[in-house]
Amino acid sequence: MSADFWAGYISGAVGILIGNPLDLIKVRLQARDAIASQTPASYVRQFDSKSALVAGTAAPVLGYGALNALLFVSYNRSEAALNAAFNTQHNLWATWLAGAIGGLATWVVSTPTELIKCRAQLPSPPQSSWSITKHVLRTEGVKGLYFGGVVTALRDSIGYGFYFWSYEWSSKWIESSRPNASAFSQDAAKVLLCGGLAGVVTWASIFPLDVIKTRVQTQTFGAEMAPLLGSPPSPQRRLGAIEVARDAYKEGGMRVFFRGLTVCSVRAFIVNAVQWAVYEWVMLELGQGRNKRLEPI
Repeated sequence: MSADFWAGYISGAVGILIGNPLDLIKVRLQARDAIASQTPASYVRQFDSKSALVAGTAAPVLGYGALNALLFVSYNRSEAALNAAFNTQHNLWATWLAGAIGGLATWVVSTPTELIKCRAQLPSPPQSSWSITKHVLRTEGVKGLYFGGVVTALRDSIGYGFYFWSYEWSSKWIESSRPNASAFSQDAAKVLLCGGLAGVVTWASIFPLDVIKTRVQTQTFGAEMAPLLGSPPSPQRRLGAIEVARDAYKEGGMRVFFRGLTVCSVRAFIVNAVQWAVYEWVMLELGQGRNKRLEPI
């Protein structure tokens, strides 16, 4: 396995463990009526039990580690190929496109991971990631794990394009504004700040899509889990992304598509600052620092 595979895997798993409590609040805010009132006290009540702190982490730790590994490998190879094809270097448009390609490549892992995670994080009824996986496979087959795949692919492609673009842009800006800073202090501050900013920019760019994705994927067949939308669909039919978006807009206008963005932004800054720091550190330890460019496949 390549250095960027392991760096991506480890940093992805670390990011999930750090950010899960705030991610749980984000998902419950996005899912209609999962949190009745948006107050600090209501947020604290989401963690009445210790198990709530890690609710829904099993699937992401396994899946998101693999997803992050696939993401960074796809991004690095795509960027190298694009720069070679267009005879450019450090081009931000190539960076965005390579990030979008990398995000699209993660679809095969991110869709089932997100579906299981979102359902596991809902407050009622409480279910483990494994029990949700078994139920979906038993009732819907493998296809059921990819419900909401189109909106997830769109979210990931756009989001990761901005993710890598904003990280590289802010890195260049900091390097140009602090030419006399020591290498260590510059790199440490740059990675943490740029990683955090990249996370915030990414979520701000795709948050409405994420709200739609969450509402699409938390619909289930039958009566074991009540549908999250105002007018329950028939037991054999769930709403698509466009129908979900239309119903969400009727429910609360444009504001509903940004419900949970503040919590998500705080989480995104912390998680991605740490995640990028871990990624860059592992790459450096494996002899693949930022000054060493990967060759296209």
